[in-house]
Amino acid sequence: MSDTVTSRLAGFHKLPMEERLAQLARMFRLEEDELEMLRGVGTLRPVLANQMIENAVGTFSLPLGLGLNMLVNGRDYIVPMAVEEPSVVAAVSFAAKIVREAGGFTAEADTSMMIGQVQVTRFGDPSEASQKILESKEQILALANSFHPAMVARGGGAKDVEVRLLPAPEGPRGEPLLIVHLIIDTQEAMGANLINTMAEGVAPFIEQLTGGKVYLRILSNLADKRLSRAMCRIPVPLLADFEMPGESIAEGIAQASRFAQADPYRAATHNKGVMNGIDAVAIATGQDWRAIEAGAHAFACREGQYRPLSTWYLEEGHLVGRIELPMALGTVGGPIKVHPGVQVALKLMRVNSARELSMVIAAVGLAQNFAALRALGSVGIQKGHMALHARCVAVTAGARGDWVERIANELVKVGHVKVEKAREIIAALTADEAAQATGTTS
Repeated sequence: MSDTVTSRLAGFHKLPMEERLAQLARMFRLEEDELEMLRGVGTLRPVLANQMIENAVGTFSLPLGLGLNMLVNGRDYIVPMAVEEPSVVAAVSFAAKIVREAGGFTAEADTSMMIGQVQVTRFGDPSEASQKILESKEQILALANSFHPAMVARGGGAKDVEVRLLPAPEGPRGEPLLIVHLIIDTQEAMGANLINTMAEGVAPFIEQLTGGKVYLRILSNLADKRLSRAMCRIPVPLLADFEMPGESIAEGIAQASRFAQADPYRAATHNKGVMNGIDAVAIATGQDWRAIEAGAHAFACREGQYRPLSTWYLEEGHLVGRIELPMALGTVGGPIKVHPGVQVALKLMRVNSARELSMVIAAVGLAQNFAALRALGSVGIQKGHMALHARCVAVTAGARGDWVERIANELVKVGHVKVEKAREIIAALTADEAAQATGTTS
């Protein structure tokens, strides 16, 4: 396997599933057991599920699709996405195709610095307590690193100590909050367990230094020292669609972005669209997607108002999109080495580090957002996603096999994508087939 792998798989969505799997097997040299995982045969055995969580009673599956056409920093990526919503994978693939024609996404990511928080109370004079902690910084770091010597040997571990004094939430009569931050390089791990171990390990020493009492010792999911960024520049003519010129589509996207920047009610929905793509990849690759969500939304409030994670604007004949958000990911630890489906997903992605994975996922979030705003700013989200939604409605109504596309096409044609209408069409087609079989006409 090499970088000759392409994510531009024209017509892939039209192939029967077994032909899609055969194509993946050729591209990635998948073994039969890996193909079985993708087929859903024993993806997560009950014995493994029982080891991963408490009170396990079984497993729960989501559809696994592939985001195609992703070109990030000049490299092709096929992106596994676990999601139940019918429009997400298609939207990412379509958006990525447009961006690909414009040269692809560029992305970057910070080093894997995470924050461990130690809450100190009853510390006396705040300035004096802070000074004692900072004067003992090297001792605190050495103690923290003693709990993970292997990580330190690989170049990671605790790197810095910060002290934050926060006003008491009860008002000026309350004791200020003294919070010690351990800044830790977790390298290829998301790092929750090692951060918590270090924070708990240094707590008694911090109590000794300050004469105070430590309560919470835990990581922060606002990983704002571990940001990922992606951007794209699309020539406006490439945006033409829906029988509308590119200028109209671009203006609609830019205006939607302005709306989200000004209004937290819109920003929440804007960011939900971003996270549609990010969460789907995070779940497929075994990441703590809840931590990613928490960090993203906290980061969106960093200026005192909830704002969009991505922005779009017009510049010199191009539509420019940018995204920035915390991305605490890992390629080791957690379920990554336990869950066989996660291992296959990472094999398909061909990422070499947690930083590379974070850059691709940021680009996926921007692609998903672009697809949503493109529809919203032109014909509306319902019409833009109608064909995709119609398939789900057809299946819900009872359509199977070749009938799914047939019923979906009829629903779109009549412009009434409802389960009741799908059942009417199925009943009519069933009656027609029965009549043809008996040689009668209705």
